Amino acid sequence: MPFGMPLAFIQTGESRFGSPPLIFSSPLGEIAMKKTLFVLSIFVLTTAAFAQYGGVAGYISSEPQVFHAPEHTQHAGFAPLRSETSIYPGTSYTSAQGDRPPSDFPQAASASLGDIARELKKQHEQVKKSTTVWINQ
Repeated sequence: MPFGMPLAFIQTGESRFGSPPLIFSSPLGEIAMKKTLFVLSIFVLTTAAFAQYGGVAGYISSEPQVFHAPEHTQHAGFAPLRSETSIYPGTSYTSAQGDRPPSDFPQAASASLGDIARELKKQHEQVKKSTTVWINQ
């Protein structure tokens, strides 16, 4: 039975199938449906009310909580730094400071963007084209 057909049967009072529809036709069915919807709505509302209260999570105080930063009695002071130690046993590690000139890091010459575009266009022209053309109408 297509969606909405029982409603159409009630409004017109006609039925293709020879018998009156059973859905929404009895007053007892309507009362039961109203009671069910009422009980479900009460259940949803009480669940929402307990969810706001905190329910299982416990009591939440409405008093403001003031943040107190911890006080540290020691302050920063000057002291010599500890010497370097290696985390890898039995290896020697050397560190250095300073900048190295860019000439120490040679890089390959890069092609211009125009040359790359021309090469891609040539490759695209060489690709086999489709013999079938679809036209959507």
